[in-house]
Formats: sequence, structure tokens, C-alpha cells
Amino acid sequence: MIRLRTLLLCDKLYLILCAIAVVFSLLMLNYYPYHSKYNVTDKYVIGYIHSYKIDGNKLTIMLKGKESVIINYYFKNLAEKESFNFNLGDYLKVSGEMKNPKSATVLNLFDYKEYLYRNQIFFLLDAQSLELVGNNNRIRYTIKQFVINHINSLPKSSTYVKALVIGDDGEFNEVVNNSYQFNGVSHLFAISGSHIAFLAVIILWILKKLKFEENKRYYIVIVFLVFYMFLTDYTGSVVRAVFFFSLLSINKMYYFNIKTVNILQLTLFGSLIYKPALIYDVGFQFSYVISLYLILYQKMISSSRSYIKQTFLVSFIAFLASIPICANNFFQINLLSPFINVFFVPYVTFIMFPLSFICLILPFLDSVLFFFSNILETISIFLSTIKTGEIILAKPSFIIIVLYYIAITLCLRGMSKSSYKYFLLLSLLIIIHSNINYFNNNPYVVFLDVGQGDSTFINLPHNQGNILIDTGGKMDYVKESWEERKHKYIIGEDTIIPYLKSIGIKSLDSLILTHGDNDHSGDALYLVENFKVDNVILNIGEYNDLELELIKVLKEKNIPYYQNIETLNIGDDKLYFLNTKDYNDENENSSVIYTEIDNTKMLFMGDAGTEREKDILEKYNFTDIDILKVGHHGSNTSSSKYFINSINTKTCLISVGANNRYGHPKESVLEILDDCNTYRTDLNGSIEIKLENNDYEIKTINP
Repeated sequence: MIRLRTLLLCDKLYLILCAIAVVFSLLMLNYYPYHSKYNVTDKYVIGYIHSYKIDGNKLTIMLKGKESVIINYYFKNLAEKESFNFNLGDYLKVSGEMKNPKSATVLNLFDYKEYLYRNQIFFLLDAQSLELVGNNNRIRYTIKQFVINHINSLPKSSTYVKALVIGDDGEFNEVVNNSYQFNGVSHLFAISGSHIAFLAVIILWILKKLKFEENKRYYIVIVFLVFYMFLTDYTGSVVRAVFFFSLLSINKMYYFNIKTVNILQLTLFGSLIYKPALIYDVGFQFSYVISLYLILYQKMISSSRSYIKQTFLVSFIAFLASIPICANNFFQINLLSPFINVFFVPYVTFIMFPLSFICLILPFLDSVLFFFSNILETISIFLSTIKTGEIILAKPSFIIIVLYYIAITLCLRGMSKSSYKYFLLLSLLIIIHSNINYFNNNPYVVFLDVGQGDSTFINLPHNQGNILIDTGGKMDYVKESWEERKHKYIIGEDTIIPYLKSIGIKSLDSLILTHGDNDHSGDALYLVENFKVDNVILNIGEYNDLELELIKVLKEKNIPYYQNIETLNIGDDKLYFLNTKDYNDENENSSVIYTEIDNTKMLFMGDAGTEREKDILEKYNFTDIDILKVGHHGSNTSSSKYFINSINTKTCLISVGANNRYGHPKESVLEILDDCNTYRTDLNGSIEIKLENNDYEIKTINP
């Protein structure tokens, strides 16, 4: 026992264990691939419901059979949706079509397939039928279902109770959720160390009043928290917090006298051995790194007698520690977030969190919690309109992340000794990082995968020009209210803006909309409302309803817009708009754009058809085009054999959605393009063309 205690007091032991855990996780995830027990040809799976979610007409189930499978089912009518009465733990036979998850097709963005793989989920199943084959017989699922049903019965505040009690923060209003993320306070609604500590203290106090012995009190709390991990679906931050509390309790009960920072390192070891995928979990990264810095600089925090100052120091240290993680995942930080957290942290910790649990026992307090949540939302939305502190940071390399943590550690060490000189170093690093696009030496063009639509980004060296041609857009079909989903995929919000931020783009010099069809301009309105755009260029012809709505917003925001221009200067280069005449057709009126950058000739055809192609050839003398953005997604109304042969193009790009209902690209067009090196966004994902030394290199983000 003495030897064990001596060993446990050795600081190097914990560093070695941390290194072992990290290496083990990386090896397991990258060099020892997981294998599925199912096949893509399987027509059904049998298993029990681990979790489910209903959003509009869509039911999503995580079914645990031989392994976990994500089930997607669409209710056929309102009666079927209302009659859904399966419970957690129920056994189902689900018949349908197995599918492989789709990988990310846009650089730097969230990879759903990789995320599922790390959690050992290999298939999605598009369900055609759901058949109950057995009722739940697990007590833990019965309890969880009871808690969920009880929360759902709260008429006003169920969203916050779900977030703060069981860790389900997926039901926040989109505007509110975005404001929380921008203000840097969304972590308060993800159950983490402070929530676990609060729960533990309350339970320990109750048990003490009931005259339980100290050790028994801690064991009871540990058992409760292990079950609570199940209730919260084993999220990374909860796993870290429960492991940490359990080890702290054992350390206290048996007088091991292990340093708190070493217990945190032991927590990392246990968590990663238990679940290697946690090393990539953003919540776990936030929870562990922030906890580490708060423990290391606890003396500096506690040296202040002012609660407000202590709260600010905690928020400030947490903000500094999270900068590299925010940059790596969200591509921006908000310098005002430490100040905002001074209000939000105590508000959520001492009002929202306790009230959420109290509402489970006393549902009549639902209106009280709703009142306080409205105050919180109103303040958050208002603060999110203040863009002063927003800094866009491109996705950092590993070296930049290391440099950040060196600078952050030096800053906090100096700060603990009342020295602030190293903040100049951190500020310089942030300034360089936020302007990293100025260090780009080569122009490049990216054809973004936006499904059945077009969106092309042109970047010139040293930030001399950032041009977006089209935004893409999803068709919204009229649905009944019961079919409408809370969370809709918006190309501008979920693809274009995150991509631009991930490469360090702060603003667009020009947004060019080739024409007013939804698949080219559908997300322009969202883009100009949520990203800095210097001017907008529209095509010839009459404005449609979508363009008129956009122009109204442009006028309100004082963004200049132009129509029927001939040239656009971008840095030392030009874009030429090949206007021939005004047609009585939206597609034929597309802006067709020609440019030559670094001696590479490029032609962007919009949705122009064969008539327009003929007129272009008559008016302009084009030969040996290096890169052609094929017209109208490969429709047989465009890309005539005469046109393709005349321009003698080398590389053709088709922006098209997978399995689109139009059947694009047409086989007849592909035959015409047979002599070109043809790339398609449905097959190749986003396509990046780097221009260098009078040549170009093509890179694809394959789905």
C-alpha cells in the first residue's frame, strides 16, 4: 500500500499515462480500423431503440442490434406521426435500404461519415417499415423514457430542461442557438463539469442530512452519476466530468493526496481508454483543456475576493484556452465573450440549471423558467448583433495550435505574476492568423458542392480579390405544418459561410449572381444578411421575385448592386461578362463570364443554353479554353457539340446534385465532353483548382 501511494504521488506517472492514452486513441482510430457486422445489401435490421428524435415528418432512431445503425423514416401522414408510440428499449424489425453515410465534400467542414465511424456506426437505413417485435425490458431505458416524457409534458420550457437535464440541446430556436454560439456561451447549455459538480454537491448535502456515512455518500453519488452519463448519452464533457468527480472522491476517501491536476490527467487516461473516439470530440476537448487551465491557475483565481472578478477570471482563462479549439472547429472567436460570460455563467448556473431540475419535480414552475429563459434569449440575441469582437480565424494547422498554447500558457504564467507582456505575443499571433489569406501566393478557384446548384469561389493572391459566383439554393416545397422541420439545411449557413471562414475570408469583394433561379441565387439573401459583401452583380433581363426581395435587403444594408456590366476588375485581373442580348428566358440571360488568371483561360457558363452559346461564338473569338464550367448542370439544352469543339476546352466542371430529379448530367452531354477531363461535384465533391506557374493543379474533396 505504501508503494502504491508513493507511485501515485509521482507526477511523471500521469504524464506517461496521458501520452499512452493519446497514442492508444490515435492508433485505434487511424491504424486499426473498425469493421461492420452488417452489409450494405442487408434489407432489415433487428435491435432496440437507444434514442429517437422526431423533427417534422422525419423520425430518426439510433437502433442497437449487432451494432448501432441510424434509422431514417418519414411519416406518410399526420395520423401516422401522432400514432407513433414506440419507447426507448423497444425491439424493432426495421426494413428498408442500407446506405453508406456521406463524407464531407467541402474542405474543412464537418464530416458526418467520419463522426459516425469514430462512434462505430457504419450504416444509415432508409426505413420503409417499422415493426415492433418486443417491448423494453431494461430499467434504465424505462427511467430515461419517463424523464423524457415528463420533460415533454412541460408546455413552455421543455427546450431548456432537455438541454440542462439530459444534455439534448438540439431543440433551440435557430436564431437563439446562433446567438449563443456567436457570444461564446453555448457551452453553458452542454452539461459539463460545473453541472456535474452542482448535482454532486446537492446530492451529497441531502445524503448528509439523512445521516449517511461519508464514504457511502460518495459511492451513492458516483453510482448516480454513472447512470446520469447514460441519461445524457455519454457525451464527451459528461464522461470527463463524471470520471473526474469519481477519481476526486476516491482520492479524498482514501487519502491518496494526489494533486488535482494529476487526477485530471488520470481522467484523460481513463476516458480515452474507455472510448478512444473522445479525443476528437469537441465537447471533450473544451471540457478537458479548459479544466486543465482552470486547475493550473486556481491560485490566481482564488486570490481575488471579489466574486465578479473571480467569475471574469474563470471566463477569461476559459476563453483563452478555447481559442485554438474554436478556430479549429468554428473558425472564429468573439473577444467580448469573457465579458458576456460574467453575466451568463452565474445566470445559467444559479438560475436556469437549478430551475430546470426543480421543474421536473414541480412542473407548475414551468412558467417561471420560461420567464427567465426569455430574458436570457433576448439579451443573447441583442449581444449577437454587436460584431465588434468578431475575429475570423482560418482552420489552423497543428503547428499553429501548438504556438497558440505556448503563447496562452506564457500569458497566464505572466498574468499570475502581474506581468502582461506576453499578451503582445498572443495578440500578434491572432492578428497574423486572422490575416493569413494575405500570405496566399497562388490564385485558386473552388467549385463548391452545393447539391443541385452552382457556387464558385475565386481567390486571388494576397487577398487581392474574393469573388463568389452564385450561392446555390434548395427548393422549398409547400408542406403542411406537421411536416415542417425545426432545423433545415441552408447552404449559405451550413456550407458557404463556414467554408469561407475556414480559409480566412472575412468578406466578399463581389457576389455575382448569374441569374435569378433558386439553384443559383436561392441563398444570396442569407449570405448578404450574415456575411460582409461589398457589392452584388446581377444579370441582364427583368428581375424575378427572388431578385426583387434581394434588392430590397441590399438597399436596406446600403450594399451597391449592378446590372448588365461588361467588366469587373479583381486585383490585376478582370472578369469579362459576355453579354450578347436580352433574351426572354432566365437561363439564356445568365451572366456568362470569361477570365484569364495566371495565363489560364476560364469560362463560366451559368445556365446558358445552346442559343446563347451560338451567339457567344459569333460575337467573341474564344479558342483553347483551359477550364469550362459547363452550362446548366450538364442539361442537354446546353453544351452543344459545335460549341465544345469550337472552344477546344481541356477541363470541364459540372456542378450537379447526386441523384437529382432532372437526370443531370445527360448522357448525350457526357458523350460530347468525352475528350475533356470532366469533373462532377456529385462524384468528385468540391473541386479546387490551384493556378501556379502558367499551369493548374486539380484537387477534389471526394464524397
